[in-house]
Amino acid sequence: MLRTIRLLCAIVTTLGLAVATGGPAGATSSDRRYPESISLPNGFRPEGIAIGSGPFAYLGSLANGSIYRADLRTGLGSILSEGPGTPSVGMKLDERGRLFVAGGTAGDARVIDTRTGRVLASYRLSTTPAFVNDVVLTRDAAWFTDSTNPVLYKLSLRGGRLPADVVRVPLTGDLVYGTGINANGIAATPDGRGLIIVQSNTGGLFRVDGSGVTSRIDLQGEALPQGDGLLLRGRTLYAVQNRINTVAVLRLNASGTEGRVVQRVTSALFDVPTTVASFGSRLYLPNARFTTPPAPDTTYNAVSIPRP
Repeated sequence: MLRTIRLLCAIVTTLGLAVATGGPAGATSSDRRYPESISLPNGFRPEGIAIGSGPFAYLGSLANGSIYRADLRTGLGSILSEGPGTPSVGMKLDERGRLFVAGGTAGDARVIDTRTGRVLASYRLSTTPAFVNDVVLTRDAAWFTDSTNPVLYKLSLRGGRLPADVVRVPLTGDLVYGTGINANGIAATPDGRGLIIVQSNTGGLFRVDGSGVTSRIDLQGEALPQGDGLLLRGRTLYAVQNRINTVAVLRLNASGTEGRVVQRVTSALFDVPTTVASFGSRLYLPNARFTTPPAPDTTYNAVSIPRP
């Protein structure tokens, strides 16, 4: 009997340690066993990343639009959805397991079921040359940026249902398009009443209301040159500055009209990261390697760093 009691105590202690240290009984992304680097297929050319509540990341290919699903615990993964031969750029995942994908130069968007890899819906957003770059999900819509044309594309999601048509919302006000990459990353304001867009070629950050009127966010003299993907957590905005291998950390007011850069983070792991998603206490970024000529055998990865 005494031996049995000691054995039970040992089992309970082991389970308790597993939970406390993030072991199998309760693993978290802060566990040191989570890899810092996730290898992607050669020639994949990643750009977008999305992570939901589970420990899985979804990454899109600029080369052919395929979607790769990676297990954050092991770094292993495989192609979930074969691409259409056109790019996949920015992506967001909703609570229903639907992945909303910006189609870049194809001027389109599609929605993918992450359980099966099946394309649930496709949308022609522009019939003229375009670069549909990024997407954010709000309470009732998916909003896509276009880096070539001053317009947002809105998919209304009333009751969570996918719409039949897209609404085009022209951008007016302070955001003026010029040469190069214009509107890029997009996020919601902390109060959820507006949107935030970064303009890559000027480094400006702008608030957008539902009618498309833009106003420059006061960053107290700071700018975000090469600004790319955005991630909002509370009032903290993470802004990837791709070619300078930096993540800027900003603190915003509730309405998103003012903010300040409180920190800039870089890492030896970065090789032109484009956007950012989070899981647990870490940030995950795909390395697009824009300064490396792409080839079928070019290696690519996504990396993780502690969340500042």
